Amino acid sequence: MVFASFVFLFWFLPLFLPVHAALPPRWRNLWITLGSFVFYGWWRPHYVLLMVATIGVDWLLALGMGPPGTARPRRLLLLLSIVSNLGVLAWFKYANLFVATWNASTPWPVAWEEVLLPVGISFFTFQSMSYTIDVYRGEVPPERSFPDLLCFVSMFPQLVAGPIVRYRDVAAELHRRSVGLVMATDGVFLFAIGFVKKVLIADRVAPLVAAGFGGSAPGFADAWLGSLGYAVQIYFDFSGYSDMAIGLGLLLGFRFPPNFVSPYRAHSITEFWRRWHVSLSTWLRDYLYLPLGGNRHGEARTYANLALVMLLGGLWHGASWTFLLWGAWQGFFLIVERRLGKTSPYGRLPHALQVAITFVVVTFGWVIFKAADTGQLWATWRGMVGANGLGGAPALGAAGPFAYTALAVGLAVAFGSPRSEDLVRRFHPLVMLGAFLLFLVAVAQLLATDFVPFLYFQF
Repeated sequence: MVFASFVFLFWFLPLFLPVHAALPPRWRNLWITLGSFVFYGWWRPHYVLLMVATIGVDWLLALGMGPPGTARPRRLLLLLSIVSNLGVLAWFKYANLFVATWNASTPWPVAWEEVLLPVGISFFTFQSMSYTIDVYRGEVPPERSFPDLLCFVSMFPQLVAGPIVRYRDVAAELHRRSVGLVMATDGVFLFAIGFVKKVLIADRVAPLVAAGFGGSAPGFADAWLGSLGYAVQIYFDFSGYSDMAIGLGLLLGFRFPPNFVSPYRAHSITEFWRRWHVSLSTWLRDYLYLPLGGNRHGEARTYANLALVMLLGGLWHGASWTFLLWGAWQGFFLIVERRLGKTSPYGRLPHALQVAITFVVVTFGWVIFKAADTGQLWATWRGMVGANGLGGAPALGAAGPFAYTALAVGLAVAFGSPRSEDLVRRFHPLVMLGAFLLFLVAVAQLLATDFVPFLYFQF
């Protein structure tokens, strides 16, 4: 099930939210868990068992650790948690790539039936694993109640596409929370904004992206239009989902951390990663970069750590060599900027030019992320530098006006509009009215057109 669907909007939410509000507080976690099982199992019910088993293993291992200083094999239990989580992730996410690579490079092919990837497995395994790591570090106590831990990890607003919520961020609310009128109104407002971003911008620009990346040798115009379209699509798709997830969390009494801070306004790649997918970048920093030594062991070690973290961050997104190359692209610029003292090579230019150049670097990176293979990547890059001729704007038929309008509006909002959270915080009546009118338009658009899935569901 997905947020931008008829079933979720007109069946799931109208049934789920009133019951949640009417239940005594002690029963609400159980209701959230049951609702999350329905939400997640709507596509493949048996994968609910996989999620429950993953959480159950981590719950038992964390209980076995006890507090720091106890005479228990705490490091061994942590290792078992990490191995079990990464083992599940590796099997479902990377087994197909490993076998395909083996069959393509050796004379001994393996008969293989492709493993079907559970939706959002990268998110719930990272979330569950961060809990056991925090217990091991003594930052949170072990959760005694398995149903409460199950509620935390399986909570449907952030289950399949984030943000990656840490136990310590919601531990107090997990055991005691309330939803006031302001909190509920903020949640509805934020959900409406995210829904509009997804349906009226990300989905409408999709035909332009498909056309831009559909040719074998795109020219300058179609390569750039497709690439800019994808930059808009992935941002508004993912940030729209995050807005909806955070808004739904507020309706349930939880305050999830922000996931996007106007990333296209960054003036360097280092700053971009402080603004883009914040819950993942901080997760990688706290649970991978810093344990590897961070910047505490000299320049060479720092650069190696940055490269490794970004390579693994690329692979986290999927089992493809292009994702690995995308991680290398990001890591290269982070290393260059670290070498220059956490500033970019163009750091002395006017601020607007710094932002523009950073966006161009990010957009070239999105081509790596989007490309199906290296052939499509090189063809698009060649088009972007003019090697395939001038080209022209893709002919999109009836979808054209909507796609080009969505591209223009998306770029204008990304570079000039306040963040969704800021709009909610200011709570201007006209802005709120406009958001809900656009929400109604988005609902009508959703019911009248084909469903476009969230891009990050594949991760």
